[in-house]
Amino acid sequence: MLTLLHLGATVAMFGVIWFVQIVHYPLFARVGAEGFVDYERAHQRRTSAVVIPLMVIELVTAGWLVVTRASDPVAWIGAGLVALIWGSTFLVQVPLHARLEGGLDEDAISRLVRSNWIRTVAWTARVPVAFALL
Repeated sequence: MLTLLHLGATVAMFGVIWFVQIVHYPLFARVGAEGFVDYERAHQRRTSAVVIPLMVIELVTAGWLVVTRASDPVAWIGAGLVALIWGSTFLVQVPLHARLEGGLDEDAISRLVRSNWIRTVAWTARVPVAFALL
């Protein structure tokens, strides 16, 4: 049951991150300076409501898989990818979003789009890993 929950959270985040990478983040540059701060705050609030539960479920279940399958390298690969995602999120993307709360910043948007490829690739790699853990 927890393995299916793990897979579900991973596949959901795979879909979310590709939407964010290809559609959502690149469109930040088209919002315009006047309404950008309100847009960024609304983006953070609404996106957090979707991704935080999924990321926490994925983190907890990845930890559970490592504990219950300590000798399985696939569980460790999956947990390593989760660690990479969380590290990138809190060390790179969150600070860039904080910078964008100050207003439209083309450089921060560009960095956000480029750096988000780390998470996009990691979540893409997590999908076959999560399936393999079934």
